Amino acid sequence: MRHQPVLLVIAHGSRDPRHAATVHALVRRVRSARPGLRVETCFLDFNIPTVQGVLESLAAEGVRDVVALPLLLTRAFHAKADIPAVLRDAPRRLRIRQTEVLGPSPLLLTALERRLYEAGLTPADRSSTGVVLASAGSTDPEASAVIAAIAREWRRTGWCAVRPAFASASLPRTEDAVRELRALGCERVAVAPYVLAPGFLPDRIARGAAGADVLADVLGPAPEVAELLLERYDAARVPVLAAVGA
Repeated sequence: MRHQPVLLVIAHGSRDPRHAATVHALVRRVRSARPGLRVETCFLDFNIPTVQGVLESLAAEGVRDVVALPLLLTRAFHAKADIPAVLRDAPRRLRIRQTEVLGPSPLLLTALERRLYEAGLTPADRSSTGVVLASAGSTDPEASAVIAAIAREWRRTGWCAVRPAFASASLPRTEDAVRELRALGCERVAVAPYVLAPGFLPDRIARGAAGADVLADVLGPAPEVAELLLERYDAARVPVLAAVGA
């Protein structure tokens, strides 16, 4: 039986040291969930190791098959352009398949609710609580539309109301969505950051949540996020294995 492909987790990177620490914590959870799977971590910017550096190291070791997983919640510029470009420059001996981004997924909604409950809400609070789904934001209209669609879907699960918000590029901002939910008459307002790790834009979301009753933590190494990484890996590794006759 051939070895399974290496899972290469490609994070964005940040000057904020909390970002890389959170990414590494998530990867440790993935490794714990599937012993025997080799999982490597790399970053597009700001942090090391770089994508190119890890790919060159894998090729030098004799690795042939890699599943590259963008640690991104929406399919915007990084997933469409940056990551494919750096993968095209990989050593020729590597066979690389890029997975879909993480979102949207029911697992992410479960992780969001986990964080809200950890912040003090209970399932009994759903019908009286308005939630701000606060994302980093993107200039890509497809990504913004996905966030709005997730908010609509999440509203149907019993929350008083759910409004999307964006820390950059798009409107409304978190503080605007908080005010809107107050005006709607929601008994309490909670902000759920739809981001994977701390950093500049998550901090902006937190500042915008000053008028809310509850601010959840970032998704980080939630078990549902780790499960989703493995789900994306499994969906991508089947064609890789088939291509090499495994």
